[in-house]
Amino acid sequence: MDKLLKLEEIGQFLLSIALFSLLDYQWWIFLLLIFLPDISMVGYLFNTKIGAIFYNVFHHKFIGISLMIVGYFGKMDLITLAGIILFGHAAMDRIFNYGLKFNDSFHHTHLGWIGGKTKPQK
Repeated sequence: MDKLLKLEEIGQFLLSIALFSLLDYQWWIFLLLIFLPDISMVGYLFNTKIGAIFYNVFHHKFIGISLMIVGYFGKMDLITLAGIILFGHAAMDRIFNYGLKFNDSFHHTHLGWIGGKTKPQK
């Protein structure tokens, strides 16, 4: 099942590349922006709850898809671009098992515990 889910995420990442190619931007823009959503990790400087909120907003595929739709129908290429980047970045992260965060630990995601971590013992 894990391989099937990874294949699905790879397909979604490739879809983001295909959608980007329909916009009138140079390819280096995609390469520059694809890691930009990770700036949301700055929230973890405050605490894990704020960090999880920031991280999840910038890594939620529905937000990316919503921006793509609004940008497309509103003829706002910059908004469409932002949606494609958010969607593509979220898919890319999930390929590497970085999922949406719970507010107890950066390593606790909807995909399980990352980085070889396990649930802390009490």
